[in-house]
Amino acid sequence: MKRMLFLLFLSICFIGACSNREDNHQAHENETQISVEQSNHHNNGTAMEQTEVLQQIKDQIHADFTIKTPTTLPIPEGAFLSATTRTEGNQVEIVFYESKEKIPINDIRLKKSATVIGRLLVKQYNNAEGASTQIAFDNFNQNGGRKVDLGYNIKGYQDAGAGSLWTGWNEGRWAIATHTRTENPEAGVKLAKQVVEYLESHMLPIPKQYGMAQLDVYQTGNLIVWQDEKLVYTLDSIKDPLKAIEIATAFYQ
Repeated sequence: MKRMLFLLFLSICFIGACSNREDNHQAHENETQISVEQSNHHNNGTAMEQTEVLQQIKDQIHADFTIKTPTTLPIPEGAFLSATTRTEGNQVEIVFYESKEKIPINDIRLKKSATVIGRLLVKQYNNAEGASTQIAFDNFNQNGGRKVDLGYNIKGYQDAGAGSLWTGWNEGRWAIATHTRTENPEAGVKLAKQVVEYLESHMLPIPKQYGMAQLDVYQTGNLIVWQDEKLVYTLDSIKDPLKAIEIATAFYQ
């Protein structure tokens, strides 16, 4: 009789231990799920914060015409987006900033404690013809120059002069060129190939009628300009040429 009671006691203990292991395992799964959900919420929150700030920036613009702004901007994790805005007659200027703390739009602290991401200038002309004269569009195939293979069946054309070497190509109604110095020719081709590859999976805004981009290996003088009917968009003050292209593609809608 004692033996039967002892076996029954062991059986109850074994079942209890199994139950505890299952409970602990389930609790661990729940903790993992909560951790993932919190991480996803944080990532989505960052994107939502950018969307909210970009809308606030647009709300600060008081012009007689409507402009487009980028849907997102490349800022490091943990940084905050802000901007200064200025409207003067037929021209709107937005300077985008990133900072380590939240700073309101048009706050005077931005110029002292934040870093410039880039500047957007939008100007309205009397007509589309007047706006088109602001776009330095080149058809590089017709201009000629030494051919270079940029990948993805795209040919670039090189032109050198006064110590500078340009590698230019066309994508749709866009004229894109990279700049380097003649003593560092491969750097211009490398940058051009990086841009071509990036644009295989990203779209530049569709210009009406043309757009142009000048991208500098030495991170000076990056300039992207495109026409949208009577409006001319200009992106500058962006050091990294690849970030300049990334920001430009964020205008595609």
